[in-house]
Amino acid sequence: MNLFDHCVDNAISSELKWLNEPDTWSFKQDSSFEVVAPPKSDFFIDPSGKSTRSSAPFLYKQVKGDFQVETRVSVEMKDPYDSGCLMIMSDESHWAKLCFEFFENRPTIISVVTNPTSDDCISYKVEVRNPFLKITRTGSCFSFYYSEDGQKWETIRYFGLECSTDIKVGIVAQSPTGEGCLVTFSHLLINQSQ
Repeated sequence: MNLFDHCVDNAISSELKWLNEPDTWSFKQDSSFEVVAPPKSDFFIDPSGKSTRSSAPFLYKQVKGDFQVETRVSVEMKDPYDSGCLMIMSDESHWAKLCFEFFENRPTIISVVTNPTSDDCISYKVEVRNPFLKITRTGSCFSFYYSEDGQKWETIRYFGLECSTDIKVGIVAQSPTGEGCLVTFSHLLINQSQ
């Protein structure tokens, strides 16, 4: 099920909700979704204890039990760490995100798992402008994947996360050090296990 199918202009379906709704976002005629990440927006709990940030726009659906979620993302990469992400969240200190990010002047796949502080794992330099991202859940175990063509998938990481059965699943646009960036998601497909 593509959660963008019943959304239009600046109206989201009843299945979707915002955490940190941004000023600028809209659904296009081709069912893609554009959002402008606000300046200095991010989700990150620094392991040093120096800072906690939870300000990035997160458009999500509550999902119960096992699932697979997929999107395709492109990012206007202007400043370090500008990115578009798939994200799962149980609560404010148990969440994870898979990002297509501007890192060291290159488009890169990066993942963060917060449990209850955040790590930061740099995985692949990416040659395409709009990769596919996918997350699967089986019980308390999650897998992150990325693909250049939506057919051949590379595993980014497999991890456990203490979380509730019912969690938030969706997309994030962020610009942690910059003045904002445009992020486009072509779809948001969620398949739930019965």
